[in-house]
Amino acid sequence: MSKIYPGYTVQNEMTGSGFRETLGMPSVYFYLAVFDALGDIKSQWTRTKTRLSKLINQNEGFSEEDKHYLRFLVKVSNAFEAVLNQKTVELPKAVQKQYDTVAAEVDKEKLHRYLCRQVRKHHARLHTDRADGFSIAERAYRYADHGIYISIKEKRKRIFVLLTDNKQYRSQLYIKLYPKEHSIEIKVPVKVAVRGHADYLNQVGVSTGIFTMLTTDEGHHYGEELGRYQIEYADWIREQTRIYNRNRSENPGRKKYRAKKKRMEEQLHSYINQELNRFLREEKPKVIYIVKLPKPQAGGMNKKINHSMAQWQRGYIRKRMLQKCKEQTVEVVEVLGKDISKECSNCGAIGKKEKGEFICSQCGYRSEEKTNTARNVKKRGQGDGVLNRGGTYP
Repeated sequence: MSKIYPGYTVQNEMTGSGFRETLGMPSVYFYLAVFDALGDIKSQWTRTKTRLSKLINQNEGFSEEDKHYLRFLVKVSNAFEAVLNQKTVELPKAVQKQYDTVAAEVDKEKLHRYLCRQVRKHHARLHTDRADGFSIAERAYRYADHGIYISIKEKRKRIFVLLTDNKQYRSQLYIKLYPKEHSIEIKVPVKVAVRGHADYLNQVGVSTGIFTMLTTDEGHHYGEELGRYQIEYADWIREQTRIYNRNRSENPGRKKYRAKKKRMEEQLHSYINQELNRFLREEKPKVIYIVKLPKPQAGGMNKKINHSMAQWQRGYIRKRMLQKCKEQTVEVVEVLGKDISKECSNCGAIGKKEKGEFICSQCGYRSEEKTNTARNVKKRGQGDGVLNRGGTYP
């Protein structure tokens, strides 16, 4: 990915080579098309990495050390790129130390060959002839005569499209095409106001959980009712599924089920957002350190627990936290999570957990389990355990 970013470099090289003139594409389309293409490439690699992570987790032939090493390569872009290009993995000093530690426990060459094989097998090429629309800059259109005039390849000419409403925008637009219906849809990006806070100065380590949503390194709790909401939601879905399967031959309707499911999801999401807002308001963080959670693993023997875990809203929680942090100008730093709940945050030794409490036999430190984890998260974030700053907002 480092070779195709930043986008302006690619634009300048393509323009300088005469490629834009060869295509005969106006600049108002060309430059946005380059950024769209780069975004598509990045999305394709993201899908490939997601597929690789799933294969790694499901491969029973790998030890836990092998899986941890492969997951490290997939998550750290510079390491991933070096392996695919058969080069030595060279990382920033802080991350290099972590890489050397995990690499010392595995057969690197064997795992590198495996990773390259899987990328060749699962990384699909994009089909550039299947685009369903295009982006246009503000200077590529104008409103008049109850419609919109859009620039075309021919100089000084525009096509007219009659609009169904009188709304007008002054921003980049996305024109989605519907050839069969002989119509288009104009999509407008939503602008989010970003606010800075002079009193947001704290650095906060956070541990997430299925019962208590967030626990900080100071022992503060947010979303303590999350477990109750999620268990009620999961139990109701499981019961409704059982009833539906029992009466499937009678073709029962699902309209009421979908309506109630939507209401319960909205109630759960409303609670999550309220608690995230309270977390930001009370903690006043400048930086939040959080563990990069792994993909859900295969289920165990208890189906009820498996179903409850499947309904865990951790993906939604993470998405909303990142969005809210962006709006409040808060930096989010993801850290490595291996053995993070087992380590003593006081001395670094491996301790044990009993009934929600962490106990270190080495130094005698005792703490709530989630608080100890949150303290470790903060220590790794401020030390050499940073995985990436992909969720970072300036």
